[in-house]
Amino acid sequence: MPELPEVETVCRGLALRLEGRRLARVQQRRKDLRFPLPRGFVGRLEGRRVVKIDRRAKYILIHLDSDEILLCHLGMSGRMLIGIGPVLEPEPHDHIILETDDGGHVRFNDARRFGMMDLVSEAGFVRHKLIKGLGPEPLDDAFTGPVLAARLKGKATSIKAAILDQRVVAGIGNIYASEALFRAGLSPKRKAGTVQGERADKLVDAIKAVLSEAIAAGGSSLRDYVQTDGELGYFQHRWAVYEHEGEACPGCDCDLAATGGIRRLTQGGRSTFYCPRRQR
Repeated sequence: MPELPEVETVCRGLALRLEGRRLARVQQRRKDLRFPLPRGFVGRLEGRRVVKIDRRAKYILIHLDSDEILLCHLGMSGRMLIGIGPVLEPEPHDHIILETDDGGHVRFNDARRFGMMDLVSEAGFVRHKLIKGLGPEPLDDAFTGPVLAARLKGKATSIKAAILDQRVVAGIGNIYASEALFRAGLSPKRKAGTVQGERADKLVDAIKAVLSEAIAAGGSSLRDYVQTDGELGYFQHRWAVYEHEGEACPGCDCDLAATGGIRRLTQGGRSTFYCPRRQR
């Protein structure tokens, strides 16, 4: 599933294509995605101008001049692909096509149909059922060590599970949780409630650094994810521990034969990669 860096990269690509443009034609090629599409979906979009595009957690927000927001989630395999000219032969999994007044288009392609789209008013956005429980944005200046420490206080779950909890901090997924914990020198098995003070400061710094570097690299292309122009992301080439089981971690000076290198364990049904020597 695309995580925050991938969604941010998609938002930036869409902004170049859509901001300031009018949606001249909207093709709805099925009645539902993960959820049914809202009533009057096409009519509420056609003729509207896109004011701006931004992101909340892993959600894409397309703000319209009707004071509504087209709320989108890519799911497991969703792609937003931009192009020039009309879409003469849509691909089998092109479910929504937005055509703009300058002759461009955006196709929402989703083979597994775990993605979603909804229309919500600007005023009602913060109360939307998918938004209202989200934690702070990890790249905001307001997200600091003390803020994270307060949200972790008393939690007996693992720190890996805690930072995957979208109510604790929004947008972090499995890949970047492993990478941030490695940079912070924290074991993914450590109890979340013990991440206080300097540990919380280090983890916040690591989260911000990993996410920022991943955005700059266009995200990570693991399976289905591509950028809006169809190009792959490149951050997977810079993973320190994720999917590197048995290998040496960056800066390693240990005996791999003795330590076994980077280890993999399963937490909450997801793979975690870590260095037991450098993460405590």
